[in-house]
Amino acid sequence: MKTWPGRPYPLGVTFEPSGVNFALFSENATKVDLCLFDKANGTGETARILLKEYTDFVWHVFLPGLGPGQLYGYRVDGPYEPAQGHRFNPAKLLLDPYAKAITGSFRWSDAQFGYIVGDPGADLTRDDRDNAADMPKCAVLDPSFDWEGDAPLRTAFHKSLIYELHVKGFSVLNAKVPEQRRGTYAGIASPASIEYLKNLGITAVELMPVHAFLDDRNLVERGLRNYWGYNSIGFFAPDARYSSSGDCGQQVIEFKAMVKELHKAGIEVILDVVYNHTAEGNQLGPTLCFRGIDNASYYLLSAEDRRYYQDYTGCGNSPNMSHPRVLQLIMDSLRYWTLDMHVDGFRFDLAATLARTLHGVDRLGAFFDIIHQDPVLSQVKLIAEPWDLGEGGYQVGNFPVLWAEWNGKYRDTVRRYWRGDPGQVADLAYRLTGSSDLYEHGGRRPHASINFITAHDGFTLRDLVSYNEKHNEANGEENRDGANDNYSWNCGAEGETDDPAINGLRERQERNLLATLLLSQGVPMLLSGDEIARSKKGNNNTYCQDNETSWLHWDLDRPRTELLEFTRHLIQLFHEHPALSRRRFFHGRKIRGAGVKDLTWLRPDGREMSEEDWANPESRTLGLRIAGDALEDVDEQGRVITDDILLFLLNAHHEPVDFVLPARMPGQHWDLLLDTRNFITQEQPLNDKVERYQLEGRSLTFLRIKSK
Repeated sequence: MKTWPGRPYPLGVTFEPSGVNFALFSENATKVDLCLFDKANGTGETARILLKEYTDFVWHVFLPGLGPGQLYGYRVDGPYEPAQGHRFNPAKLLLDPYAKAITGSFRWSDAQFGYIVGDPGADLTRDDRDNAADMPKCAVLDPSFDWEGDAPLRTAFHKSLIYELHVKGFSVLNAKVPEQRRGTYAGIASPASIEYLKNLGITAVELMPVHAFLDDRNLVERGLRNYWGYNSIGFFAPDARYSSSGDCGQQVIEFKAMVKELHKAGIEVILDVVYNHTAEGNQLGPTLCFRGIDNASYYLLSAEDRRYYQDYTGCGNSPNMSHPRVLQLIMDSLRYWTLDMHVDGFRFDLAATLARTLHGVDRLGAFFDIIHQDPVLSQVKLIAEPWDLGEGGYQVGNFPVLWAEWNGKYRDTVRRYWRGDPGQVADLAYRLTGSSDLYEHGGRRPHASINFITAHDGFTLRDLVSYNEKHNEANGEENRDGANDNYSWNCGAEGETDDPAINGLRERQERNLLATLLLSQGVPMLLSGDEIARSKKGNNNTYCQDNETSWLHWDLDRPRTELLEFTRHLIQLFHEHPALSRRRFFHGRKIRGAGVKDLTWLRPDGREMSEEDWANPESRTLGLRIAGDALEDVDEQGRVITDDILLFLLNAHHEPVDFVLPARMPGQHWDLLLDTRNFITQEQPLNDKVERYQLEGRSLTFLRIKSK
């Protein structure tokens, strides 16, 4: 086959009218072969081209006449010296780290490992069996797509409301979605899905991992799958299992079409990305891509013995973020998804791992510096899961400006408060007002706090208030897996029940938690299905449950429909009252013309909270009065939006409390906007003579005095 020298940049595959350029980084390889496969079935190797050109550790070649749909992979030779960190094995077909599309299925066999499985020397003895027949292949992609003028929505972060969902689980059981599209990118883009998301009122979907990933061998052997997808092997390729139209590049087109339709509906797309480890695992894992291309460059190896990996995630390996080519890989991936795929932001799984240099967490590490200086990525939404499993890995509040964080302290405090735990009101006050104790000192804003009660990892909202213990037996790990952060809600029974009193209490607690989430300062994140009382039967770790346990069920009975309407009402209130999503923290100052402070904490007798009240472990009832600030609540033209006075009353005690309402100006009256004791979804003015409000046990009330 005729070849030209080609170019070392850009890395990966570049399609041009005259042919295709291939470029692969490997600093320690001694030989690289490009393998071409028949695109009709992908099983037969049709050509093997030795890459002779080598520039700045990049092996490259140009093949004239090749076009989109061509399947390929690499074989990389070099030393097999695990003790030195090298694990080259030319018998193994490898995926291109920059592949934009990956086609075909992966099949587990001992040939997928670079060493002889079961050999007494474990990974020290090289296995020379060919694995190509069981490997997926990379596909050359035509990047053209008609975006029809699509552009970033750039929804202000403080006005955002995020909805975390799984691509398959969201639509796979929705009868309103055409059957072929269910559980796919096209399923999310279907009119029924778009209409639901618009009517709900969210501003962004946060998609659980869509990067190409693998099912773990131990799961496959137990008849299970990696449902969540936190096992990436292709940082540029949308996983083809979510494509309804094909896997030889069609999955890319379908993903783009989904983004375009969501944008038309005013909904941003945020990707949950997993750059903290790969599917190759530890030293006993398979050789699929990075390990076989240049193990010593891509992975962070143990300083004591380079045969082993530094593992900050519990998944076997960590990327070598001190290597410039690893940084480049991740940055190129992020830019690709932003510029070519039009996504609006990223949520970084176990993001503390990415900040590590050697053995510490460096909040001003190279990764953050590069992103902040990047003209593209510095403009998108950046969300960190601010922890990993390594020493010093819990970094809530420590990420730099421009970053938001999953606020685990918000989740824990709100849960404890509504469960009735003592001594929670002081911490709750911070969580309700944007967690200034975590974010203000670094010059960050309330929107740095991504507030959530539940997420994919853990109980659903319904299960949180219905189960005292996790029930993960179906995972096949004797219920040992999953977090042990369970809370006994004293709801009277474990799991489903027909007792109306128990169900009534659970439903009220669901409303309490949802109302707290949607009415707190910061950016709320709602787990998909919580708005319809989705249950996973007490399983708080459904990472391997690709079945109806995890999928959303759309046959809504009356209680689920009522909860959906209640959630829609909450979200409407969130959008209607700018004081609920301030750009800056409260400071307790008086508002000009309002006669009250921007923030006042109240006791049930109507007086302001004292230091003694905050320190009282038995205090479970408090009020929060917010006065709209003309300096804060303005639109893009600087016009005042509202000066309403808002009042929140919270009672986590099991008994009702008479709450003295704050004094008001003559002619003013309180409007009741929400009371979680029931499903109020309509504004109800209170009688002018009402001076007290009976706050039901375990309930939240939201009132308002109109500015005019």
